[in-house]
Amino acid sequence: MSTNKEQRYTILVADDSDMNREILRSMLEESYNIVEAEDGLQAVAILQQIEQEISLVLLDIVMPNLDGFAVLSAMNKYNWIDSVPVIMISAESTHSFIERAYDMGVTDYISRPFDMMVVRRRVINTIMLYAKQRRLTAMVNEQIYQKERINNLMISILSHIVEFRNEESGLHVLHIQTMTEILLKSLMHKTDKYKLDRETINLISNASTLHDVGKICIPTEVLNKPGKFTPEEFAIMKEHSRMGAEMMQEVPFQEEPLVKYAYEICRWHHERYDGRGYPDGLVGEEIPISAQVVSLADVYDALTSERVYKPAHSHEKALAMILNSECGTFQPLLLECLVESSDVIQKEMAVDSVVRGDQRVMENTAAEIAQFEEAASADRTLRMLEQERAIHRFFLSMSQLVLFEYTSTPPMLTLSPVGARRLGLEEVTVDPYHNEQVKSTIDLDLLAQLAQLLQDTTPEAPDVEFDCEIQLEGRFQPVHITCRAMWTSDEPPQYTGAIGMVTEYQGEEKR
Repeated sequence: MSTNKEQRYTILVADDSDMNREILRSMLEESYNIVEAEDGLQAVAILQQIEQEISLVLLDIVMPNLDGFAVLSAMNKYNWIDSVPVIMISAESTHSFIERAYDMGVTDYISRPFDMMVVRRRVINTIMLYAKQRRLTAMVNEQIYQKERINNLMISILSHIVEFRNEESGLHVLHIQTMTEILLKSLMHKTDKYKLDRETINLISNASTLHDVGKICIPTEVLNKPGKFTPEEFAIMKEHSRMGAEMMQEVPFQEEPLVKYAYEICRWHHERYDGRGYPDGLVGEEIPISAQVVSLADVYDALTSERVYKPAHSHEKALAMILNSECGTFQPLLLECLVESSDVIQKEMAVDSVVRGDQRVMENTAAEIAQFEEAASADRTLRMLEQERAIHRFFLSMSQLVLFEYTSTPPMLTLSPVGARRLGLEEVTVDPYHNEQVKSTIDLDLLAQLAQLLQDTTPEAPDVEFDCEIQLEGRFQPVHITCRAMWTSDEPPQYTGAIGMVTEYQGEEKR
């Protein structure tokens, strides 16, 4: 027999009628944990606090402060609707109301008066459906991650095979892949000429790892000769471009874009923009952009890496040599990308190969998972978020300071346990500007002044210092408030609230 306790799901019941909430509680509390909200504002505040714990929302339409549709708007705005199903329960049964509810993401609609059997059955069906969806999404996420990990493992193995024979570090292939990705991303933001997107950049970057695969066919005595090649030896070495391309032509699945890019890169990554490259002497845009970018990356890494025939040049020296056309001619737009990405390239090339490989797996996995809307509700993501929240709550509970957090949408004040006790307020206060306890603690005019100072900040200068008197432990005392405004990363940034600390003046500090 299993010793695990049966999981109890949590349902949020949002209805301004005490009787309706009591009826629903009596129907469901035997099997579920019930959280109640008396209006839409409370419902949004609860979701903001414990959205990860809510398995279902039973939502009324007509409520004070925020109605059911406003709650749905907030759930869509914050993407809660993706992971928390909503059953609308209302006496309002007109077609337009019901259609609007479904358009805003409602999973089901139940009309009052309640039928106990119908409510119970629809609740369990909805919760089980979403739980199954979460499990399936978690499985998909895991499969995507494993696929990316195996892809990168195979690339790493191939790079070591080629570079081991070439007596060079396996970092060369990884450097080419990394720099190709950086240059393509910069190029994508400069022009839409090449129809670059995340998927295409990922394909070309992966294909770049095969650029020197033809060197497998080059005799070792030529490949690893310490010193300058004779004309005959150089002619043999140049054959690796043609041989690599022939290998790609023998690969199955020729219709796959990855194979196409690999062929272009193998054959033409030694071509030059002025037509002085090899093997075909292509000029300008005759050279596919995939080969142009890998060509530039290959030259940069060759200059900055130690070889049997030369020492490594510095990043600055390599850039100067490339820009002065000492290593052949490159497309002017790509040279702009090289200069503008210079700091990023220098930083990324210094990253350890294992770390960079793991980072690439995570980046590609995250980008691919982002294509699935259900991923927002994946169990792994929820566990990570809940762990972060638990850590935050722990440190908050241990603090002996008066700490606060204010969110503007919905308006809500959250205090540390010590702060709530000293101020004589609840730890969480919804709509604090209209709360009588808050009004008795701090003058509303002073509160409005502080709010205005915060809203006048910028993301670059978000800090505010403010002196006033507030009621601490039953008596008014002069205090100093230090706080930081919170801004979104949107363009333009949006003010979302503030975090801060209240300290009382001691002795001579008192003003």
